[in-house]
Amino acid sequence: MATAQEKATPTSFASAAGKAAADGVLQSWTDPSQDPITKRSPTPVSLIHPVSSLSSDPNTKGITIMTRAQTCHPLDPLTAAEISVAVATVRAAGATPEVRDGMRFVEVVLLEPVKHVVALADAYFFPPFQPSLLPRTKGGPVIPTKLPPRRARLVVYSKRSNETSIWIVELSEVRATTRGGHHRGKVISSEVVPNVQPPMDAVEYAECEAVVKDFPPFREAMKKRGIDDMDLVMVDPWCAGYHSDSDAPSRRLAKPLIFCRTESDCPMENGYARPVEGIHVLVDMQNMVVIEFEDRKLIPLPPADPLRNYTSGETRGGVDRSDIKPLQIIQPEGPSFRVSGHFIEWQKWNFRIGFTPREGLVIYSVAYVDDGRGRRPVAHRLSFVEMVVPYGDPNDPHYRKNAFDAGEDGLGKNAHSLKKGCDCLGYIKYFDAHFTNFTGGVETIENCVCLHEEDHGILWKHQDWRTGLAEVRRSRRLSVSFVCTVANYEYGFFWHFYQDGKIEAEVKLTGILSLGALPPGETRKYGTTIAPGLYAPVHQHFFVARMDMAVDCRPGETFNQVVEVNVKIEEPGKDNVHNNAFYAEEELLRSELQAMRDCNPLSARHWIIRNTRTVNRSGQLTGYKLMPGSNCLPLAGSEAKFLRRAAFLKHNVWVTPYARDEMYPGGEFPNQNPRVGEGLATWVKQNRSLEETDIVLWYVFGVTHIPRLEDWPVMPVDRIGFMLMPYGFFNSSPAVDVPPSASDLDLKETVVAAKPIQNELLAKL
Repeated sequence: MATAQEKATPTSFASAAGKAAADGVLQSWTDPSQDPITKRSPTPVSLIHPVSSLSSDPNTKGITIMTRAQTCHPLDPLTAAEISVAVATVRAAGATPEVRDGMRFVEVVLLEPVKHVVALADAYFFPPFQPSLLPRTKGGPVIPTKLPPRRARLVVYSKRSNETSIWIVELSEVRATTRGGHHRGKVISSEVVPNVQPPMDAVEYAECEAVVKDFPPFREAMKKRGIDDMDLVMVDPWCAGYHSDSDAPSRRLAKPLIFCRTESDCPMENGYARPVEGIHVLVDMQNMVVIEFEDRKLIPLPPADPLRNYTSGETRGGVDRSDIKPLQIIQPEGPSFRVSGHFIEWQKWNFRIGFTPREGLVIYSVAYVDDGRGRRPVAHRLSFVEMVVPYGDPNDPHYRKNAFDAGEDGLGKNAHSLKKGCDCLGYIKYFDAHFTNFTGGVETIENCVCLHEEDHGILWKHQDWRTGLAEVRRSRRLSVSFVCTVANYEYGFFWHFYQDGKIEAEVKLTGILSLGALPPGETRKYGTTIAPGLYAPVHQHFFVARMDMAVDCRPGETFNQVVEVNVKIEEPGKDNVHNNAFYAEEELLRSELQAMRDCNPLSARHWIIRNTRTVNRSGQLTGYKLMPGSNCLPLAGSEAKFLRRAAFLKHNVWVTPYARDEMYPGGEFPNQNPRVGEGLATWVKQNRSLEETDIVLWYVFGVTHIPRLEDWPVMPVDRIGFMLMPYGFFNSSPAVDVPPSASDLDLKETVVAAKPIQNELLAKL
């Protein structure tokens, strides 16, 4: 924890509480200036001084223990009941029945509270109580009797007016009589966001498919290709993106891709094996009508490939493997982790998990319990906030395939219900996820998030050749994950926590290729031919991790900075007479524009997030290192249309000071977005100082996919990611505390018994 003099900040809990104590009046303990979304003061909460009664828990000595526990932590995802209340509150606020009937609920999420609310909850309201999270003031802290009401943030699309609005609803105990009856929500604010289109919804996708398949010119075009049965046809309604003024968000548009199966009675058939090309369709998604249609070129459907399906080998004319024996992962004494609601404790780690329709899994309040220094924060919030998949084929329709799978569709809303023994092995703790559907109902994805332990090989090992004694520790990691499907692709998102203080972010890519059809005898230089009349275009996948860091920082402290480290070769001369010298050179990234950086494996480039007030036993500042994995940059010209919406792809690393409304690197609404460089590329133009602040680290990482024949009909998992590694954070390796297994002890006894023979051999040397 920071031990030097703390910065005085007007928004700190300590100053607010101290002022309340001095004035002796009731006062809100949150600062309205910290809530830029609503610009309104929260509901006042009375303040009290702690009483003299003591808890039996020594960690809460002198703290008033509340007689009634809070039901939800401020960071817990919205419950199904809370989502229903939020929807009912907004719908009831509609001015007319027509307005209320036209409301479509794109997203309902928790409005995350300011960081001091989270700190207060963790300190006094939710076990394990951690009063040390909050700074002390003269006379002791002033503690509210309860937390402020939770709030929901809703993105609502109006089919009637084609407008998008954002609503803030307080989920309080106040009962209000409205058109919708009695409920416990209160509208705090509502605002129409002009000139945007929100993400698409599964209900819209289904309606769009039905409209296209029922459109007479489309049916006629399919007949030309030998298809009369519309049940064979698959219509994937891709977002229009933004390629010209005709894609402007004044209309809600989709440009579907068409595929066709060969058998109507085979539900597991891979319909993506037969793309239908040459047909242009544009759909008005507001009114659900086809507004443009053109049968541009008759390209024959690829013939049915006998290898196309992804069912078992026997159904494809092959033989399933029969020589693999059962593999069992058991934990007879149960897991080593502990779960309380959404709070996780494992080894020396503790954190909270959340889930949103857009990002999917969110990791909050990550901390490591260091025996000598107590609970040490590492990060406030970790998540994947965007991903982009640009294709490298300039031909129609592939040039416009550049999906923003988080911002246009939602990673969380497309998540799976996981199955034990298939998606996850071992002792599993699952978490459900609740969402609103397009019409405002609540849907639940059961077993959406998987929490489990994994054996991860050797953590460390050393054998002394003189004594023959070996020390071995096995590595175990805690994995939190979810998997989603966006059209043909599957993505698995994982956060792994290790016993030596590392955090690994990993994305697994699998699923089915998005293909193109070829006229007979043709090939395509922008892809790989994988079957007669069928090719897979080259493409890239980019992911953006947003990391709100807090290395050794308590709430209210802004003591982090970022340095870049490059390995330099020493110039030949008196300091390098053998021409073998190299060294690591650090550069402090002082401002946002300076911190627009790219990976460089030739210089072993990495970045360290440091605490400017806390040192280790060597006097060095404590920190965490961002260690890149394999990576790439966009293989597109600077004028590529998708880059106007995805300017954040131009660099691998961005750093910004924390701002509550700066969440998504391409802006909140990338769908049909006409604005150039919205999001990160715009925010950093302020060139704010990064020398000592509340750091948000953005890491953009990707993979270039040149398809292989082995990627058909199914694509084996590809893995990419990065590491957050302690760098001077600990005085020694936490790995030494990991106990050896029984097999290691048995090995020692064997080695000790053989020691006389080894001594005899050593004597002969």
